[in-house]
Amino acid sequence: MNVKYSIVIPAHNEKDNLPPLIQEIKSVMDKLGEPWEIIVVDDGSTDGSWEALHKCHLPQLRGFLLKQQSGQSAALDIGIKAALGEIIIVLDGDGQNDPHDIPKLLVALDGVDCVSGCRQIRQDRWDRKIISTIANGTRKWLLGDDIHDTGCSLKAYRADCLRHIKLFKGMHRFLPSLLIIEGFQVKELPVSHRPRTLGTSNYSIFNRGLSPIVDLLAVWWMGRRRLRGEIAQTLRTDGDQ
Repeated sequence: MNVKYSIVIPAHNEKDNLPPLIQEIKSVMDKLGEPWEIIVVDDGSTDGSWEALHKCHLPQLRGFLLKQQSGQSAALDIGIKAALGEIIIVLDGDGQNDPHDIPKLLVALDGVDCVSGCRQIRQDRWDRKIISTIANGTRKWLLGDDIHDTGCSLKAYRADCLRHIKLFKGMHRFLPSLLIIEGFQVKELPVSHRPRTLGTSNYSIFNRGLSPIVDLLAVWWMGRRRLRGEIAQTLRTDGDQ
């Protein structure tokens, strides 16, 4: 049976959040009437997340455990490559992305290659909000695209377009911008954002360092150096001339 939708969830130390999130996703996806799957990539968790997944008796669930923590980009890359669906939906494993927004993303995907969520009322700590505000403002100024919230993990992609993108460490947050560089159509859609109720955030203003700035400059460089040759005319001659 062909899979229509693949939900990819990179996760690290989310043992309390993953089981209820998976059940919530199931309740949403079952209503769509199309074959679907969930792929959880456990990024080297140490809190029992992998064992918690084994207790989620769901035929649509597949999981991958990384040998060691490799980062969200690496986990996402593995999930995308394993996905069987025509459309790939990505969301975080902490439960802050609302699965009930998925149908809206799928409707908005009509005619475009990617729909990127834009969180309306951020339910994060003050330090993460500061990071996000500065990062999104700087990214928008430097890259000049229309993406306002590149840090929102809730996104829907046509699987074919992702085959044109090679991910590097830290590049997951710039996927819409990378798609735009490659000429794909990207739309942004307002989505809800929920407070974290269980577990602890893996990111703060103190542990990211300068890596997002370096990643942003890399994306800017790729946009500037993209090959832009356009064919004006073509010629074909017969072999006997």
